[in-house]
Amino acid sequence: MMPPMQDELTAAIVKDLGLTELSPGEQQELVAQFSEVALKVATFAVLEKLVSEKRDEFARLAEAGDASALKVFLDREVPEHEKIVRVAIAEEIKRFKDFQSGDAGAGSAA
Repeated sequence: MMPPMQDELTAAIVKDLGLTELSPGEQQELVAQFSEVALKVATFAVLEKLVSEKRDEFARLAEAGDASALKVFLDREVPEHEKIVRVAIAEEIKRFKDFQSGDAGAGSAA
């Protein structure tokens, strides 16, 4: 059983992605896949703003799994990191919705 906060977050993602008509198992699978992609997109968006000399330090902190140390580092080095992450995830949600509706390749057929 998932913690209540995770249940709420999953339900919000399911709603945002338009997956409410799917079975709970399909919802969980797609949310997990989406979350993995969204995390990568958000991380890349933040890394783009991080000066190259600090990327090794970021990698060490991320690998150590110390979320509070990583937040302190990002607050100092990329003060707008939370906004960058929100924008990156919102764009990924839009891409997912476009893909679902068939708009992903619109105009590319010859």
